[in-house]
Amino acid sequence: MVKIAIDAMGGDFGPEPIVRGCIDALKKKKFIPILVGKKSEILPLLPKRYRDKISILDADDVIAMSDAATDAIKRKDSSIYKAVELVKSGEADGVVSAGHSGATMTLATLRLGRLKGIARPALITFMPTKVGTRSVILDVGANVDSKPEHLVQFAIMGGCYSKDVMGVANPRIGLLANGEEESKGNEVTKAAFKLLKGHENFIGNVEGGDIFNGSCDVITCDGFIGNLVLKTSEGVASTISGLIKEYIRKSPIAITGALLMRKVFKLLKKQIDYAEVGGAPLIGIKGCAIVSHGKSNARAIENAIYQAISYVDNHVNEHILEKIQEYNENN
Repeated sequence: MVKIAIDAMGGDFGPEPIVRGCIDALKKKKFIPILVGKKSEILPLLPKRYRDKISILDADDVIAMSDAATDAIKRKDSSIYKAVELVKSGEADGVVSAGHSGATMTLATLRLGRLKGIARPALITFMPTKVGTRSVILDVGANVDSKPEHLVQFAIMGGCYSKDVMGVANPRIGLLANGEEESKGNEVTKAAFKLLKGHENFIGNVEGGDIFNGSCDVITCDGFIGNLVLKTSEGVASTISGLIKEYIRKSPIAITGALLMRKVFKLLKKQIDYAEVGGAPLIGIKGCAIVSHGKSNARAIENAIYQAISYVDNHVNEHILEKIQEYNENN
């Protein structure tokens, strides 16, 4: 069975939702969880019937959100350091953390190392589309400055993830730019376009709207742009949700309409709720690391664990190695 190391201390709300999410995942999936953190705080949260199914690795130190990401390398007694080390030693197949995202990415990259042929790992996120699917966008924050060859690798890795984990038979891969024409974009994207031209499933430049309209499965960009897209999208979703609630509150007719459309609102919330996604995979490393939101509830942790299991079970890293080698041989 897949073994998942879970940083039990990193989230904003302490170990309670993380332990609960782990238990909820165990009810539906067969895997071996290892909770890493302060045993004195974790053990009381575990029902007795789960104490023989969930092991605990004691870790006294916790990387706070205010700490520098690079501090994590020195703090070997921290929960996230020990969780990543379980993957490095082969005692776990993947790690899930809702803690300091910078610390998680730094440790995963430096302690686990990059896959052969990959210059830089990338962080993936998922966007809802109007056709009911989710598009993959990367990088959304692991790199703020990328070279054209990095974008090519992001595109290949995103395609592998979309196919293996999301079940898209032939993922359409696009390069995010300010226009569809080959001449659009900055110098980096123009150069990346030339390198990707002719690559299987590459459909060319795509614009911001293509992220959500279902016309593209994998959107490739550097981490600076990707993070802006992610944060803007979260802000828009939050603002629209708030406006809808406010308008409904002010209008008796709208209240009646909202009651009739409860199912629609429930489905919409599910589409934009980060808890339904679980977390962002850091792709391109030896192993599996899922970076979850600091405000993750039990549902988010549960889904992050499913993501990690699916990543490992579908052999994403093996397929990336194959595709990178294939690309290098043909170019």
